Amino acid sequence: MTATLERASASPVGIPPAISRMVGVGTAVAGTTVSQPALLDLLGIEDPKIRSIYLNSAIGTRRLTLPEPDASGVRRPEPQGALLAKHKRLAVEMGGQALQACLKNIGASLSDLRHLCCVTSTGFLTPGLSALMIKELGIDPHCSRSDIVGMGCNAGLNALNVVAGWSAAHPGELGVVLCTEACSAAYALDGTMRTAVVNSLFGDGAAALALISDAPGQSRPGPRILKFASFLITDAIDAMRYDWDSDLGRFSFFLDPQIPYVVGANAETVVDRLLAGTGLRRRDIAQWLVHSGGKKVIDAVVVNLGLTRHDVRHTTRILRDYGNVSSGSFLFSYERLVEEGVTRPGDYGVLMTMGPGSTIETALVQW
Repeated sequence: MTATLERASASPVGIPPAISRMVGVGTAVAGTTVSQPALLDLLGIEDPKIRSIYLNSAIGTRRLTLPEPDASGVRRPEPQGALLAKHKRLAVEMGGQALQACLKNIGASLSDLRHLCCVTSTGFLTPGLSALMIKELGIDPHCSRSDIVGMGCNAGLNALNVVAGWSAAHPGELGVVLCTEACSAAYALDGTMRTAVVNSLFGDGAAALALISDAPGQSRPGPRILKFASFLITDAIDAMRYDWDSDLGRFSFFLDPQIPYVVGANAETVVDRLLAGTGLRRRDIAQWLVHSGGKKVIDAVVVNLGLTRHDVRHTTRILRDYGNVSSGSFLFSYERLVEEGVTRPGDYGVLMTMGPGSTIETALVQW
């Protein structure tokens, strides 16, 4: 008890008041668990350069829903319409499972939900995924909702910012951020290096985060959200993009090989802005939850922020076990941190996501 009191009393005087509180998390996956070597065999990839991308990715397994082989045993590319249908099915399936797991973890039910913000970048739906989730799960149709579409891997923190603001305006009411990414629905199957970089990295997954702003006289366990900071690297706006490929007749994702260095070189800028005025330094941050964007991206962030491998242990393990699950990756890491049970009252944490734009999003939290 003494140590806890001493830690609390040492808090910097510039810390802003809490916006909201993270009170529960849940995740879900769909499809088949496949290792990188097995995937190479399934796709019939023999080019040694492409094989090396898969085998040196620091990814062990991912969850994917691939097209069934035809009569000749070959997995053919799916037309865009089939991919959109796959996205809709998987996004609703995984999203429902993650949402209900999150609510179960905090002893809540679907009837308690007052705002649902759905995030996805692996398909386009109108009406949005939030409307489909409300219908599919029988959520109160009066539940307010929002959809964040197409922002990419960084979008989970953009959604957190939105729902934290909603939560602050509705004390005591339950809001949820739901990131559901059917990356299998954004795959191209061809022999190009552009496709290989993408297909070696992404996996399917969904994650839900429950938020509540404390009402007077009420308080729940969980880290308080204190502050957000963003940085759009406009010089690299085309370095990550999802656009139409006329040759393939479908959308295709592109990752510039320089992305790890672009992200790494700008990580300090946004983290310093996040901590500005708080009295905190990077060494005061006990927990780092960084997007599992890929081995080189993680390494670049570690080097440029002076982090240790222990600081990003959950980031690297999520990459190993699931690959890059896009916008929900940092919530998979947060779930691992919760399960680990090592946080102490007064600990500060930084959440960081990166994506197209190129964009770096951050949030400061305190347990």
